[in-house]
Order: sequence, then C-alpha cells, then structure tokens
Amino acid sequence: MRVAITGYHGLSGITEMLVRGDLWKLVTTYGPYELVGVTCAGEGPESWFAHCVLDHGGKLEIIVPAATPAVGRAQDHHRAAGPRLMNEANAVHRLAPADRGGLGDDTATALVGMVDEVIAVWDGTPGTRPARVAELAQRAGLPVHRIWPEGCEPPG
Repeated sequence: MRVAITGYHGLSGITEMLVRGDLWKLVTTYGPYELVGVTCAGEGPESWFAHCVLDHGGKLEIIVPAATPAVGRAQDHHRAAGPRLMNEANAVHRLAPADRGGLGDDTATALVGMVDEVIAVWDGTPGTRPARVAELAQRAGLPVHRIWPEGCEPPG
C-alpha cells in the first residue's frame, strides 16, 4: 500500500504530540512489508510520518521539487528530513522542471499520482496546501484519512 502525507507546518508542541500519536496508530494498521510512505519530508507531519513508516518497518520514498537546488544544502527546505530520512529512503524522486515538461514544484500532483491513499494532517480549512492535496486525491478517487485530534491548534 502506497500512502502519502500532507499537512500543516509550524504546529505547536501539544498538536505535535497528539498528531504523532494518531499517525502511529494509522501507520501501524498497514502491514510493514506492504507499506510505502511517500512524502516531501518537510518539517512537521511529513517528517513525523516518514519516521513512523521507517520505525514500523515500511519503505520510504521522498519527492523533491524541481526548484530545490541540491538536497542537503543549508537552505534546502528538506533539511528537516535530515540525513537519516534521505539515506534510508528507498527512492528519491526529483521532479523535472515545468519548462521541460515536468511537474516543477507541483508536489501535490506528484504525491497523488504515486499513491493509493493520502493522510492529511489538517483542520479542514479550505484554501490551504493540505486542502488542495486532499481535494486532488478525492477527485482521483483515493481515500483521504484526515488526522486532526481533539485539542489540536492550527498553525499561527
């Protein structure tokens, strides 16, 4: 089962604790040998999910937008992934630039096109990045698991 993650960045400590608990519960419903987690491995839920997948024994694939100059540089927004995630990933997919016919920085479309299900760590507010990914997934007929436990605070 190929599962992608999307979610808010900049969440509070209490929200992180609540979300991490629910992510672990959901990830462990999949068999470790069948699970492939697909993520951009940014800060927050994306990297928490990646760690859950690896800790559960699943495989990890990371998507890198075309505009990212080189994975691992200090200014790289994938810095939150750290060496462990990039090194333990079974695959790293660098998106081709849009001017060359690729998706460019459209990681949402890439995520949805590569998976069977999507997890969205999000309060349901429309117009956000998680809302866009969830909408794309639903239009593609994919199940979307929304995680937003009681007591979570939206990013501020």
